[in-house]
Amino acid sequence: MTTRVTFIGLGVMGYPMAGHLANAGLEVRVWNRTHAKAEQWAKEYPGQAFETVADAVQGAEFVMTCVGADKDLIEVYEGEHGIIANAADGAALIDHTTATADVAERLAAAAGSRNQAFIDAPISGGQQGAEKGQLTVMCGGTDSAFDKARPLIDHYARAVTLLGPVGSGQKTKMVNQIAIAGLVQGLSEALHFAEKANLDVTKVVDVISKGAAQSWQMENRSATMIAGEFDHGFAVDWMRKDLGICLAEANKVNASLPVTALVDQFYGDVQAMGGRRWDTSSLIQRLRKLR
Repeated sequence: MTTRVTFIGLGVMGYPMAGHLANAGLEVRVWNRTHAKAEQWAKEYPGQAFETVADAVQGAEFVMTCVGADKDLIEVYEGEHGIIANAADGAALIDHTTATADVAERLAAAAGSRNQAFIDAPISGGQQGAEKGQLTVMCGGTDSAFDKARPLIDHYARAVTLLGPVGSGQKTKMVNQIAIAGLVQGLSEALHFAEKANLDVTKVVDVISKGAAQSWQMENRSATMIAGEFDHGFAVDWMRKDLGICLAEANKVNASLPVTALVDQFYGDVQAMGGRRWDTSSLIQRLRKLR
């Protein structure tokens, strides 16, 4: 029998992720806050759009979510019209939202009362990774829930790892964002210095990318940073949301993140410049405006 899957949240990530599941031959139902987006998806992929979360999750063996933040998760999961109240007992609930570990633990406890498994499974790889089915997925949950969910996640991932109990996926995503924040600021300063030193910046990147300075950010973002093009990728607004989560968790566990806190402030400057929807690599624009 065909596996029935519901996907909640059809943003730049969720839209292609749900598409990969549909193209794999699964019976996919979708819901999005803007129903027209769900209808658009159903015209592009084999699957069905629903107007309510409750209807969309009826009879689903798996429910995937990829929404904005904690408040959005609470809205779609809890209450009499939410996922937990309307999905079947024994269903596997897999959340790909980048959110707090606290909300993951809260939803897992609520799902457990209905014998539903919950996995927090934030993702990395951006829109391009989602479209190509090459995401990195960081999971928190039980071994049995992970083993059940992994074959589905594999349809849009290149790496899927169970890191520990519920909340571990979100905490690992925090590690990911902390590392990226420092890398992007360092790359921005390096390219800015090269510009000010009147070097051929493209040649400089070509040389240093063959050595210890090489990174995903350098390989995939340096050209657009040099060109001053930022209308793509992961938005500054979303990065600030993620870094806020990181800093709050750091305070909770008594971890010191001075560089992360500073870069978060720098992203605030980029927002003030009008770059709320620019890619995170736009940190270099702040440096260009300073001098």
